[in-house]
Amino acid sequence: MAVMTSQVFYRKWRPKTLADVVGQDHVTQTLRNAVRSSHVAHAYLFCGPRGTGKTSIGRILAKTVNCLSPRDGEPCNTCDMCRSFNEGSAIDIIEIDAASNRGIDDIRELTDKVHYAPNAARYKVYIIDEVHMITKEGSNAFLKTLEEPPPHVIFILATTDPQKILSTILSRCQRFDFRRLSNSAVIGKLDEICKSENIVIPNEALRLVARVSTGSLRDAENLLEQLVAYYGNTIELPQVQAMLGMTGDLRVKELAGYVLRKNLSAGIRTINSISNDGLDLRQINKELVNYLRDLLLIKTGDEELVDVTGDELAEMKAAIADIGIDYLVKAIKLFGNGDLRLDTYSSLPMELIFVECTLSSDHTSSPIAARQSDIAVRVTEQKPQYSPELTRRTEPVKQDKITQDAAVDPASTKQQKSASSSSPDNMIPAAKSNLPGDASILSKTDMGSLKDLNFFIAHWKEFIDSMRGEGSRRNLDAFLRSACEPVAVEGDVLVLGFYYDFHKNYIEDQKYKHLVEKKLKEVFGHPYTVRCVLREKGKHPSSQLTDDEQGNPLVQAALEMGLKNPRVIKEKS
Repeated sequence: MAVMTSQVFYRKWRPKTLADVVGQDHVTQTLRNAVRSSHVAHAYLFCGPRGTGKTSIGRILAKTVNCLSPRDGEPCNTCDMCRSFNEGSAIDIIEIDAASNRGIDDIRELTDKVHYAPNAARYKVYIIDEVHMITKEGSNAFLKTLEEPPPHVIFILATTDPQKILSTILSRCQRFDFRRLSNSAVIGKLDEICKSENIVIPNEALRLVARVSTGSLRDAENLLEQLVAYYGNTIELPQVQAMLGMTGDLRVKELAGYVLRKNLSAGIRTINSISNDGLDLRQINKELVNYLRDLLLIKTGDEELVDVTGDELAEMKAAIADIGIDYLVKAIKLFGNGDLRLDTYSSLPMELIFVECTLSSDHTSSPIAARQSDIAVRVTEQKPQYSPELTRRTEPVKQDKITQDAAVDPASTKQQKSASSSSPDNMIPAAKSNLPGDASILSKTDMGSLKDLNFFIAHWKEFIDSMRGEGSRRNLDAFLRSACEPVAVEGDVLVLGFYYDFHKNYIEDQKYKHLVEKKLKEVFGHPYTVRCVLREKGKHPSSQLTDDEQGNPLVQAALEMGLKNPRVIKEKS
């Protein structure tokens, strides 16, 4: 039976010297200088995305420090020690997968063996991959050894998530942050592999493979090997597109054009055509977002960051000549944040995103601003309701006299209306922050409506929606939605009734209270101070009613249905 001796591309083409490493010059140059000057540290931490060379550089460093005749900070790859490292037979380089050896017992076994001298090499090198997976207890057990290791030991820790590593471990390592490889670097390495392996593939196909790999050379090499296994050594661009589930630039450009021109029917037909062809809509959506991003970069004058030909650049500039940046940003956010994972084979999620994008206004800068605009319109349409406090400031006799005079002289009515609309006591200051368009919409609303609890109850949901994205965890809206509601307005103080101490104490924290008060001013155009009280959930509507109102059958029915403001029903009845 034949024995398989071939290696996968990413192992066969793994770099053997620091000079062979692609795209990490800031790491390789520093390590080369350290070896050349004999200033090698006892512990290194390599951080970065997968497939960027962390483990490969760790192995090269282990080979270099043990090379019998190093050359300018590089291994010679000809001595017995280098050959044993290249063949994987060196017993003084120990690779440990921390994802499966993460407990305290595993770490204790490691620390016990550290003190034994190397068998043949100068240094015993431990390469610990995914070191962030070690448990807290294991990390603490490892800490003392890492702080004062034997002189013959070097630790190389590799991770994709350095935030999960103890700070005491981080402070004892020389840290190197690996970068995602550029498309040009990946294409150059793939082209080198293709020439050596006699693979014929157009440069456009390599560019597509590099773009899909998102800066991971190992992913790109695996994709190339998969293409060779399926199509042989001669590969065409349509074959690469079919393998990756992509339609190519034409279909994506066509759909992007419909987004820019807000052609609803044509866009829906294109999405359904793509879906009926059996293509992955998630991949199509990803391509569309990347293309819209390129358009945004061109619109902002950063066209040198877009990897396209001169003809394509001219075409893209013409497509966005009359398109605003705000609309491009809105389109990228909608398609980029769209969740297409729930139903991979249905076109409905992408259709809904497309409809929302094409029907949106170019001038609305954010969903919060849109909701604030909606509140402003509703406020102007609402009949002004005067609070008792405002009524006490008014002189009924003078009002009656004005009404009588206006009945005789229509011109005086206009003058009185003009004087009333310009009175400081009856005006709401214009909101200065996120209100779109004419911010004076709120300034035309009677101040009495913002002194009335019913007004805040009616618009509380819109205000809660405007809090979306606020707070340290970006979920202050969800916290407030189920925790409280307005129960009283005392001048410039809005009283919020909370059902539990935990929520009340949370909002009383100055940083969260400040956010609520700031948003109240932005949305309603008037500065309010928030006061938090504790109250029993579900008891607040009836507590605001008189004895006669509580005995009204219609009001009782409204309370049973969960209506928060049953007095309105009674007044209408």
